[in-house]
Amino acid sequence: MAKTIHSMIRVLDEERTLKFYHEAFGLKPAARLDFDTFTLVYLSNAESSFELELTINKGRTQPYDLGDGYGHLAVSVPDVAAEHGRLTALGLAPRKIVDFAPGGEVIARFFFIADPDGYQIEVLERGGRYL
Repeated sequence: MAKTIHSMIRVLDEERTLKFYHEAFGLKPAARLDFDTFTLVYLSNAESSFELELTINKGRTQPYDLGDGYGHLAVSVPDVAAEHGRLTALGLAPRKIVDFAPGGEVIARFFFIADPDGYQIEVLERGGRYL
């Protein structure tokens, strides 16, 4: 059986991105691999063994075009309203909280936030299938 271990995104400004993911989600560098033309930084926290791999291409000066194929990353938190307030206080501009109730019953509470490169992150309240 396969085990999901990481997802990779390309980022323009390493320091800005590290600051965002640390402040927003408590992710810290777990490993760093430096090569001639690029650097890989793996971010993680104690909540999960899943990592976010940042690829920083050396010498790149233009933002990446995310195109129309990228969806989003998702994280879960115990209290989505408290997390929304914390991120707002940090000046990270989360979008509004949504109560998703397609059949009249709320099955998910969430909001989205964009990282410095425009990648979308869904922040879901833990519960149901979103633990």
